[in-house]
Amino acid sequence: MLLLEYYQNQHYFNEYYVPRKTQIPLHGDINLYGVRGSGKSAMVLDFIQEEAQESTLYIDMEDPNLIFAPLTVDGLQRYIDKMQIKLLVLDHYIENTFTSFPSVERLIVVTRIKLHHAPLEPLELLPLDYEEFLAFEGSISATNAFNHFLKTGTLPQMAKLYKSNTSAMKLFMQSRFEPNEQKLLLILAQHHTKHLTIHQIYNFAKEKFKVSKDWLYKTIKSFSDEKLIFFIEDRYQKSGKKMLLFDFAFAKYFTTGQPFMVQFDNMVALAMIKHRIAFEALGNHGYLTQEDELVIPAPFESEESFWVKSQNKFSLYKKYGIRKVTIVTVANQYEYHIKDISFEALPFYEWSILNEE
Repeated sequence: MLLLEYYQNQHYFNEYYVPRKTQIPLHGDINLYGVRGSGKSAMVLDFIQEEAQESTLYIDMEDPNLIFAPLTVDGLQRYIDKMQIKLLVLDHYIENTFTSFPSVERLIVVTRIKLHHAPLEPLELLPLDYEEFLAFEGSISATNAFNHFLKTGTLPQMAKLYKSNTSAMKLFMQSRFEPNEQKLLLILAQHHTKHLTIHQIYNFAKEKFKVSKDWLYKTIKSFSDEKLIFFIEDRYQKSGKKMLLFDFAFAKYFTTGQPFMVQFDNMVALAMIKHRIAFEALGNHGYLTQEDELVIPAPFESEESFWVKSQNKFSLYKKYGIRKVTIVTVANQYEYHIKDISFEALPFYEWSILNEE
């Protein structure tokens, strides 16, 4: 009971919070979920600042004070009833920690993976898209903003940095991942944007560190459920799926000499995921949407060069029923038609915002 009183008497605040497109509704029980580092805690702490402190209870389930004094539903319920708590927030909650939740006027549960608990309305928070990043960046120059985006990636805590983010990335990695998870992430980063099976990942991993097949398969599933990694179906290449990490800057942090094309490819695919665009890979030819649009990451491709490639690949485009080809570049912009297929090249910063829901 004393620990709960301690939690209630804390004054939580964010010194620098930038509103996100996703917002916590004013009413209803919510399961706010999303990949680690996406900004869930910052969002919920900002939200409770507007609530009455005397009837709000925020509990960080990762608080070390709970290690030897774990909470019980009955104990929580007694405190809620005694203090007339109206809003209960359980941050960093792990599924099945409680067999049931306390009865309270409003409940917000913050998790990495969506809970299967019907009364809670799921609300997903993804890392920053480019437009959200611009709100953090505040730069007038589109070129400067894009260059900063390349360096810092999509995690809100990195977007706030204007100098080297290496130490911040190191802290994020060490504080959010277990040692073996860090080793697995290193393996994944070395092969991201490649076509892989989980068995291949296991073979790569066991060459580098001691790992059981059960642990690796379980962890890969957990990473996939959390959306730390994505396995993209491929309509053209049937062996394995294209594997992407959740943040291109984080992937680059784990590797040396990563080609810019790999980072840019990852950036384009993640933008499509964040804009809820359903797509498959088409081998190394790009990403094919359900609207028969082929999106091709080609950062420095000129109109003349791409026109020649378009002629050579035209039969491939027709085979897969492609109606439009969008070429995502760093800065180039052009458009043309070849028979009944339209081709349009757009800079990433313009294409990303145009694809906003």
